[in-house]
Amino acid sequence: MASRLPSAGFSITVRVSVTADPYAIGRLTTAVGEAGAIVTALDVVDSDHVRVVADITADTADAGHADQVVAALRELEGVEVRKVSDRTFLLHLGGKIEVTPKVSLRNRDELSRAYTPGVARVCLAIAENPADARRLTIKRNTVAVVTDGSAVLGLGNIGPYAAMPVMEGKAALFKRFAGVDAWPVVLDTQDTEEIIKIVKAIAPAYGGINLEDIAAPRCFEIEERLRGMLDIPVFHDDQHGTAICVLAALTNALRVVGKQISDVTVVVSGAGAAGTAIMKLLLRQGVGDVIAYDRNGALHRGMPGLNTSHQWLVENTNRANYSGDLPGAIKGADVFIGVSAPNLLVGADIAQMAEKAIVFALANPDPEVDPREARQYAAVVATGRSDQPNQINNVLAFPGVFRGLLDAGASQFTEEMALAAAQAIADVVGAEKVNASVIVPSVFDPKVAPAVAAAVAAVAKAAGAPRLDSSAS
Repeated sequence: MASRLPSAGFSITVRVSVTADPYAIGRLTTAVGEAGAIVTALDVVDSDHVRVVADITADTADAGHADQVVAALRELEGVEVRKVSDRTFLLHLGGKIEVTPKVSLRNRDELSRAYTPGVARVCLAIAENPADARRLTIKRNTVAVVTDGSAVLGLGNIGPYAAMPVMEGKAALFKRFAGVDAWPVVLDTQDTEEIIKIVKAIAPAYGGINLEDIAAPRCFEIEERLRGMLDIPVFHDDQHGTAICVLAALTNALRVVGKQISDVTVVVSGAGAAGTAIMKLLLRQGVGDVIAYDRNGALHRGMPGLNTSHQWLVENTNRANYSGDLPGAIKGADVFIGVSAPNLLVGADIAQMAEKAIVFALANPDPEVDPREARQYAAVVATGRSDQPNQINNVLAFPGVFRGLLDAGASQFTEEMALAAAQAIADVVGAEKVNASVIVPSVFDPKVAPAVAAAVAAVAKAAGAPRLDSSAS
């Protein structure tokens, strides 16, 4: 049996033919269950007086576990396995998104207005006043999801082709949760200068740029320079989306344990794009102290070979200049946040944390510490997994953030917007409903994206962003 828990991400459907006796279906479900999978559906496809053909759908833990489940079915007497389908691969056949026109083109009259000759008048109006592109084209509601495939979550540097399914999924989430039209822009280069040049060149078509899965430290320079070049928001979701969601979750976790952010010490494992952004936002929110831990150890003054990002962290965190290992760093700490690698800690390490400790073990698919062990000692535990309580997922943030930016006609994303978005997510749960198992709302809560959008738009408008007029000229 697999060590990981079954999940829908490894769901399979097995078509089997089995002898038609009163116990046939029971034998199938029993075999799947004994193999450690979870049966989610069983549908009879065909039958006669001799045999029954059925589709049995089950969640498994990984591809190897799925093979074990199929083998268990094949071993049953009177069972013939006819077909095995991986439901995740089936969902991806032909891609997950498409372009759909917003206007009907039913006759010559409509064609004349949507295209030639009428479209020329709109083109000339925009040529005279380029700002009208936000009002009269898809620019007002469209985001580019840009990646070079160099740091795909949990997979690493897999390149642009292999990164496409993630970017498609991101675009689908934008549309599903905030009505934002997003499109994957996958680049077959990992050269910083070339990426900046390409994104600058395509920017006129978009109202915002969502950078995605670009490796650190290059991602910091790419984002910073594009922000200086473009008049539309540039948002690196691996940094800012993660930071927003972590701060939202921490806000409610601190409500549960009765601590103030200014009084707590936080240890962050992982000082890449996500970890750095988390720490900067926590510092902006007034956290007591932060210790950054990376693959070379705790970042401390006097540490050799620091890049620019790590040097900034050294200068602004770790007041006691701790330089030991990760278990030593979390000893007495109030909060552990992991955005790094699996199985770095055990329950005994969590036991050494402060009373009413908070643990966010966000490495996917396997967290830094087994959440079941962590819950024996910590007051609040969160992961990045959908099969565990308190899933910290960026979809809580980025759709609403861009909805607010686009609605406000904002030209940039700011730290003040990040703080407002985090507070909005936390407040969707509400101080009166928060508890150790519910520190963030469900990603399917319809109140989340509108609340985040309103908070971000309010900050943008207070800073002077123009409000877009939806009426025609």
